[in-house]
Amino acid sequence: MRGEVRARRLPDTPAPPLDLVGVQIPYHFRCPISLELMRDPVTVSTGQTYDRPSIESWFAMGNTTCPVTRCPLPDFTLIPNHTLRRLIQEWCVAHRSDGVERIPTPKQPADPTLVRLLLAQASAGDASLSSRIAALRRLRALACESEKNRAVVSTYTRSAIAEMAFGADLDLAVGAMEALAAVGVTERESAMVAARPERVAMLAGMIRLESSAEARIGAAALVEGMRTAEAREAVGGADGVIEGLVALVENGDSRAVRAGMRGLFSLCLAKENRGRAVMAGAAEAVVRRIGEMYSVERGDLERALATVELLCRVEGGREAVVGVEGAVADLVRAMTGKATERAAEHAAGALVAVVGGSETLQEEAVAAGVVTQLLLMVQSGCSDRARRKAQMLLKILRPAWPMQDLFANSDDFLHPF
Repeated sequence: MRGEVRARRLPDTPAPPLDLVGVQIPYHFRCPISLELMRDPVTVSTGQTYDRPSIESWFAMGNTTCPVTRCPLPDFTLIPNHTLRRLIQEWCVAHRSDGVERIPTPKQPADPTLVRLLLAQASAGDASLSSRIAALRRLRALACESEKNRAVVSTYTRSAIAEMAFGADLDLAVGAMEALAAVGVTERESAMVAARPERVAMLAGMIRLESSAEARIGAAALVEGMRTAEAREAVGGADGVIEGLVALVENGDSRAVRAGMRGLFSLCLAKENRGRAVMAGAAEAVVRRIGEMYSVERGDLERALATVELLCRVEGGREAVVGVEGAVADLVRAMTGKATERAAEHAAGALVAVVGGSETLQEEAVAAGVVTQLLLMVQSGCSDRARRKAQMLLKILRPAWPMQDLFANSDDFLHPF
């Protein structure tokens, strides 16, 4: 391993100084793993110092020893070496005229001790309401600072915060749900809600809460975490849950839209919820937002298109999608460019339902370039399910193809194998 070779020779003979814009970097300012100038030096239990990203990558690869000494590490605690960092910063400043930039002071990950203290303050029943809410806000702020902080805060607080989100005091519950939006939830927390009808009712009220967008996002995350058909049916059948998710999709910012869509997708996996979602306006709401989903995480676009496909299969779903201006063009666009196989598959499945029986919509889809995309899908080695959907849509669209004679011998594309 490259890092191991470097580590073996460092204790005996320092590597030759490296150049940084013509300036030699002192070898003790360089990370023993990367041999680059350390920006966030941390010390392990053997007393050796490394740059934080390098030693974290070492641990992530499954190594349990100190790279330099080869001694087993009793723990993986990383202690910031503030003295060395200040010396490195002073060296950078001294060589500013040579083009060396001063390294910024890194933000340290959340201290688990501080996290536990804040959780104790937030959970203290004898403390004032204002101090408990302040502790929750501080936990939320820590989780929002970085992904590392989020992992630390989530590990120590998630279940407890989920409990507080369903307490008797509304203000504290809102504060806890806001923190939960930053901390994240797992299937376990969602199952705890679905198993208790009174909590499902509270969840519905939180999703409809107009005073706190963050609390609504946290509530939507709990809905997304539902993993069983029973839980999804119970939550989806509660008054206001689906309507609240639709409102998030229709009126929220980008984070709220994604949270609402994820929640709707989770609930629509249960057949019993699809008719309710159509009646609540979910089909129109999701289709109107599809055009905004290309720049976000690809899984969100896939979930949005899967939701549309599911809703098109129930009464009123197709009509709701057709009623949205530009819906066909957006569904075709979802199959083009860098679209994933799943996104293209769900878009094709939705289009089968949408354009079937309407020559006008078939011509619109063809004009938007869907035929080329479908032929590419069929030839691309996609899954059998995706290929069947593409072949079905090609059959539906065949009368609308321009220059049909060019495709007179293209039966291989139109028939499943």
